[in-house]
Amino acid sequence: MKRSGSADLPLHYGYVPQWLYERMSTLGLSVIEVMLSDYGKDEVILRMSDPFWFQCFGAVMGMDWHSSGVTTSVLGALKRAINPNSKTLGLYIAGGKGKQSLETPNELLKISEGTGLNATELIRASKLSAKVDSTAIQDGYQLYTHNFMLTDEGKWAVIQQGMNVKDKTARRYHWHSENLKSFIEEPHSGIEGVNQGRILNLTSHDAKENRSGILDISHTNSEKIMSDFARLILPAHHDIQASDVNLKRLGALLHITRETQPENFEELLLLKGVGPRTLQSLALVSEVIHGAPSRFQDPARFAFAHGGKDGHPFPVPLKIYDETISILQKGIEKSKLGNSDQIKSVAKLHQIIAKAEENFQPDFDINDVIEEERANSWKDGGTTVFGDAEKPKAQQAIQLSLF
Repeated sequence: MKRSGSADLPLHYGYVPQWLYERMSTLGLSVIEVMLSDYGKDEVILRMSDPFWFQCFGAVMGMDWHSSGVTTSVLGALKRAINPNSKTLGLYIAGGKGKQSLETPNELLKISEGTGLNATELIRASKLSAKVDSTAIQDGYQLYTHNFMLTDEGKWAVIQQGMNVKDKTARRYHWHSENLKSFIEEPHSGIEGVNQGRILNLTSHDAKENRSGILDISHTNSEKIMSDFARLILPAHHDIQASDVNLKRLGALLHITRETQPENFEELLLLKGVGPRTLQSLALVSEVIHGAPSRFQDPARFAFAHGGKDGHPFPVPLKIYDETISILQKGIEKSKLGNSDQIKSVAKLHQIIAKAEENFQPDFDINDVIEEERANSWKDGGTTVFGDAEKPKAQQAIQLSLF
């Protein structure tokens, strides 16, 4: 198995309000369903093992774009939505935060009974990834959440997070069962960690390559280990600044969705009746589904889909959020009946904006965009954990120059 990446995040305390949690579950399930239809289960697992994509996914869902809460909230919402539909989707999520993480072996055992997978090897993989991140690399982080996502064919990703109370940060670790041909023959290759003895059953014949890999890792400097995979480090500041965003990509998106004539979208995208603001959100959701890995280097940009529950960059626009969900759900249902035009239209939206970026030169202030969103938030049902957005007493129109 492969340690595929990590993310360093400011440690945030708080809660996810029910109005957002329910929408996160619904939107998350819709995104996963489209990905399953277009790319298959293995791609879903691959994306979940990418720390950059995962952070963008959380930002699109309205979570704080850079906080530690993205991990537990997104996975909790997904588990709630996916597991009741696991037999249809072919996906399962075990584990969770705190005491829920301790239930991972029992949950994997139950999943194995229904799928015919090898529970012993799944549980071993779960324990190995946790042992490495909590023991093999002494980086000051104490694990407090462990999630194991798998397919009914045995491919899996582990996402777990540790806390460092001294510097008030959290570190998320991602694992991927890359090149895992079988849980019986060569179940692991290149495991990172030190030999923990019989607890991991490393004396078995099947673990021969593991022992060799662990021996190599035990003689490797931990800093070298940490540099061998994708690492996302997010800033401590809560507000979104120009340096956090690819302005060319954001500017092209705003130009296409706000300044292109709606009738052109109606003809090209078959998204009749969809306003510019909803197109903005749909475009970012579409990018999460269809974008190439290189497009997920600036998670803050994806917060311009549905804002953030804390009000950064702006309150969550519930009306827009619900319309985005509705469009995806209707498209999914039509696709199941053989009519995939609407789902294809959402995918086409990402392609159009990506093409527009080629010759786009940004000439706008991101703070103006944020202020405009905040000024209009009350119209779209803007809400935060602190309450509903209010209409500005003296609202002034902000003219953006996106050319």
